[in-house]
Amino acid sequence: MISTADNPVARLHAWITDLVPEAAIALLMRIGIAVPFFLAGRTKVDGLLTLKDSTFYLFAEEYRIPLLPSDMAAYAATWAEHGLPILIVLGLLTRPAAFGLLVMTVVIQLFVVPAGWPTHLLWLAPLIYLIARGPGAWSADRLLKLD
Repeated sequence: MISTADNPVARLHAWITDLVPEAAIALLMRIGIAVPFFLAGRTKVDGLLTLKDSTFYLFAEEYRIPLLPSDMAAYAATWAEHGLPILIVLGLLTRPAAFGLLVMTVVIQLFVVPAGWPTHLLWLAPLIYLIARGPGAWSADRLLKLD
């Protein structure tokens, strides 16, 4: 076995690993996945959280989530697109919030935009990272000893 000291590539890899703390990676994952969901939620409302008529129309006529009345789906999705990203950015209840967005992503993939799988894969990667690894050291979860 070649030691790190004898292998310049391994030394470079170790240096890069030490240069980028895990907490920074987790924070970037949290912010990176929160932004598209939060911005999508903002398109569905006027003001703080008043759902637009167009939002109800989309859920009734285009999205058509099975087993859920369209009005209820509109509220649930809009509130989730606002609340879950905020929790994730704060690093508060990160794993359950990431799981909620993962479920939303699967529902979108299966019932709303089946052709959107390349984008949905990009969303799944940070969500699975956050579910598996948690929010990192720079998080409310860590501060409150929840993770």
